[in-house]
Amino acid sequence: MEIKVLKNDNIVIELKGRLDTTTSPQLDQKVKEIEIDKNLVIIDFKELEYISSAGLRVLLAIKKMLEASGKKLEIHNVNEVILEVFNVTGFINVLNVK
Repeated sequence: MEIKVLKNDNIVIELKGRLDTTTSPQLDQKVKEIEIDKNLVIIDFKELEYISSAGLRVLLAIKKMLEASGKKLEIHNVNEVILEVFNVTGFINVLNVK
């Protein structure tokens, strides 16, 4: 998986590939390395093809970490396959999906 971090008015994390058991630790580590100096972190799923339960767990952990410091997480550009995963698992009600 490729991870690109952009900082402008917000922090945008662009993901490309698969967020699964193998790659979710990479995302977790990358987020921990970022200086979160903005109020909003956006994870852009435009080029994300797949998400597993490990990927869902890391998203939940990121959300909790951000909220603990008064920050917000949004998930953008979710494709239909991943949106279905969010709906079936109930994550659509947990994550702020735009």
